[in-house]
Amino acid sequence: MIIRRELPADVAAIRAVTAEAFRDAPHSAPPVEEDGVPGEATLVSWLRDDEGWIPALSLVAVEEDVVVGHVVATRAWVGDEPALGLGPVSVTPRRQGAGTGTALMHAVLGAADALEESLVGLVGEPAFYRRFGFVPAASLQITAPDPAWGDYFQVRPLTAWSGTSGPFRYAAPFDAF
Repeated sequence: MIIRRELPADVAAIRAVTAEAFRDAPHSAPPVEEDGVPGEATLVSWLRDDEGWIPALSLVAVEEDVVVGHVVATRAWVGDEPALGLGPVSVTPRRQGAGTGTALMHAVLGAADALEESLVGLVGEPAFYRRFGFVPAASLQITAPDPAWGDYFQVRPLTAWSGTSGPFRYAAPFDAF
């Protein structure tokens, strides 16, 4: 398996992998288009068309020339300071539990740090994301877009983080979700 940047030829495969990954997920977003595809697949398309898209932070996992996973981080904000919003993270079901998601997470966090980004936020299972250095956002005085998320809204400070705190705001497409 290799991890590399998304290419234009990967767009359809990314949509398919994201749809497959979230089709039976217990917390999947409902479809937002008539095709019945889980909302996360549509969100990736909306993010790609948004000014917050950062091409260097849309990565795919590829095995034998087939996309088996995808992760994306887009521009977000903590107060007036730039940050990143991570997600969706998608792995085709046949590769889940085999380290693909872990490899994608390490790659996107390393790339974000190399780009001198300061902080990454996400909504996810604390027991899973703790291994990547994520902590409940509230512990760093960063407030979630939705207080009901509680400890499921987490942040990962990167090398350039200066201690910024305040309200977290995702890229605009997340608001329509």
